[in-house]
Amino acid sequence: MLELYWGLLITGVLFALVTVVFGDLLSSAIDGMFDWMSGDVLHYLQPMVLFSGLTVLGGSGILLTKYSPLAAAAVLFLSLLAAVLSGTLIFFLYVKPMQNTENSLAFSMQDLVGRIGEVSVPIPAQGCGEVVMQMGGGVTNQIAESFDGNSIEAGARVVTVEVKDGTLFVTRLDEPKL
Repeated sequence: MLELYWGLLITGVLFALVTVVFGDLLSSAIDGMFDWMSGDVLHYLQPMVLFSGLTVLGGSGILLTKYSPLAAAAVLFLSLLAAVLSGTLIFFLYVKPMQNTENSLAFSMQDLVGRIGEVSVPIPAQGCGEVVMQMGGGVTNQIAESFDGNSIEAGARVVTVEVKDGTLFVTRLDEPKL
């Protein structure tokens, strides 16, 4: 049994080293291969959870075999219990919170309707200019036309009224008088 525990421990350590060193390369090489595992039933069987459980199983099996007077069956049971507990903790304390923090920088042009921006290139009465808008943690520059048919100078604050064919139709934002 000690050889099995050593094999599991070494496999887990090697997996950790390979994913740290070659993680991005492997991720793009096997892109989408394990997407079937992300369903409702198997969403907790992430590779990180599985291999950390195997590593704990191997390590605790080695320690309990060498340093405790327990029988092989008791060592196996306690090692499996430690593996399941550590896998559960890793999933709920690390994997799940990290999945919830993932976000994208992508946005739809329709998301810009109602957004306030600033004219960076003057918008003529009949023609195009450019608007800068805050989106998430960055800014985006978009082609814009006047919704009202009035020219809008650079630096003016505008609001997007509608989007057609990738062009924002904006109108000057009336600032409240204080």
